[in-house]
Formats: sequence, C-alpha cells, structure tokens
Amino acid sequence: MNVSLPDGMKHWVEQQAQTGRYSNASDYVRDLIRRDQERTAKVAHLQQLVDEGINSGRGQRTMAELEAAALAKLAQ
Repeated sequence: MNVSLPDGMKHWVEQQAQTGRYSNASDYVRDLIRRDQERTAKVAHLQQLVDEGINSGRGQRTMAELEAAALAKLAQ
C-alpha cells in the first residue's frame, strides 16, 4: 500500500517516528490504525448498549430512585 500525504502531514509522521517511541513511520501509522480500530469497536459497543436501552422500553423507577441507586453504587 502506498499513501500520499501533504508535506505538513508527512513531516508530522516523520517527527513522531523520530521521537523514539516508534521505530519508523510505518510503526506510527500502524499504531494510529490500531487505535482507530479500538475506538471504532468501543463506539459500536456503546451504540449497541444505547440501542438495547431504547428497545427495552420505559423503566418503572423514578428519577429520584435512579439517582439514589447511582449514588449508592458510587459509594461502594
């Protein structure tokens, strides 16, 4: 795969590789892709949880009961 970058981005990637954290520009790009994959998976999981919540319908507890339960859980 060959990727073309504007000069500013190319310079940025090269600087990141030179910090010593990455052995070369390819390592930096691989790390960016890996992080993006992880973020995308987390967003998909959160969306699934939101969808499940929406599809579960309206709950029976009042807002005060929900707040009390949340505060009790935080206190543990």
